[in-house]
Amino acid sequence: MVKIIAMLWERFSQHKVPDLAAQLSFYFLLSLFPFLLFSLSLLAYLPISSDLVLSMISHYIPSVALPFVETNIRRILDIQRPELLSVSLLLALWSASNGSHAVIRSLNRAYDVDEERSFIKGRLVALGLVGGLFLLFLVALLLPVFGRVIGVWLASFVGLSEQFIQRWESVRWLLSMGVTLVLFLYVYILAPNTSLAIRDVWPGAILAAIGWQGVSYGFSYYVDHFGRFSVMYGGIGGIVIFMLWLYLTGMVLLLGGEFNSTLKLTRDRKHVP
Repeated sequence: MVKIIAMLWERFSQHKVPDLAAQLSFYFLLSLFPFLLFSLSLLAYLPISSDLVLSMISHYIPSVALPFVETNIRRILDIQRPELLSVSLLLALWSASNGSHAVIRSLNRAYDVDEERSFIKGRLVALGLVGGLFLLFLVALLLPVFGRVIGVWLASFVGLSEQFIQRWESVRWLLSMGVTLVLFLYVYILAPNTSLAIRDVWPGAILAAIGWQGVSYGFSYYVDHFGRFSVMYGGIGGIVIFMLWLYLTGMVLLLGGEFNSTLKLTRDRKHVP
């Protein structure tokens, strides 16, 4: 285990994982805004009022920026714009595919392989990763970060007791851990240009899932206890914390891939006569 950890640290430095994590965080942030625009444009076709959306997000937006956000949300939600929906969908897919290609390149570097898949196959893999990463972000944001808020709202809406909220605290973390683990397995098998099975990637997937839960818990702690400070200090504090969360997300994702590749390299060396 000491040799594996030493080899992992050496490969972690050689492959410049912190730099690649910064690149991934930029692509993640770049794909976030088109996705939010597409989501809001899609809400205009659903029976959801702009007042409901504003009441949900007003707790996490500085009061200074709230009038600007309210004006734009009402402009998007109250009027159906099919051209905005199609354009935002194309932008979201394009920016998300850039992020998934960055993941593919980073995990290929972890396994010391080149990308030799055809253009069509590479695009299909990238689109598959877009769906997996989207679910990963959705689970990481909704359950660990806003999970308590969702549980309190669900209890008040359905009329459940306080015991439900206490049990929900445990259930949401277990559910988030299970879904996150499955999605990391999916990414680690699909992204690298090498043949891998579940037995080859489950150690890194467990490491990444635990690490991501820790990062998400830290971000959730900030939202629950310090989110109100943005009213005094402006939105810059929340933006910095969110960028740090994206950076650590990329770091955890790549660390799990490097751990899997290190274990694979160790096994291959043992089988060499």
